[in-house]
Amino acid sequence: MVQWTDFERATIQDIFSKMDYETVGPAALSRCLVVYPWTQRYFGNFGNLYNAAAIMGNPLVAKHGQTILYSLERGVKNMDNLKDTYAELSVLHSEKLRVDPDNFKLLTDCLTIVVASRMGKAFTGEVQAALQKFLAVVVSALGRQYH
Repeated sequence: MVQWTDFERATIQDIFSKMDYETVGPAALSRCLVVYPWTQRYFGNFGNLYNAAAIMGNPLVAKHGQTILYSLERGVKNMDNLKDTYAELSVLHSEKLRVDPDNFKLLTDCLTIVVASRMGKAFTGEVQAALQKFLAVVVSALGRQYH
């Protein structure tokens, strides 16, 4: 089981409590789809993903970006039980959707960049370390069906 410090817990809760899901989620997923275009193969039913402008203006990308953040919020509320929290989602992504688990890491890297850009100077090394630890544990929980 992952051990969380009081600082890490408070930092993760603070980041997510102040996050604008309607802008951060779409920005993170859009960035992932633009920077890592091979990830688009999982979103074939999302319509036009032919260029950055199309991706950033795609309402299905925006909606799924928000969905991702609401899913992460579930993890924030269950930090001591992330494997069980994401068990069903892990099965869905591994067995039904066949998502390569490395893509979760790419998405969380993009999310980190977007969060950093929004937080500015408040995004210190310590804050980044707490966020990336949380996201790494979530990625591990989501990818556990693959091992």
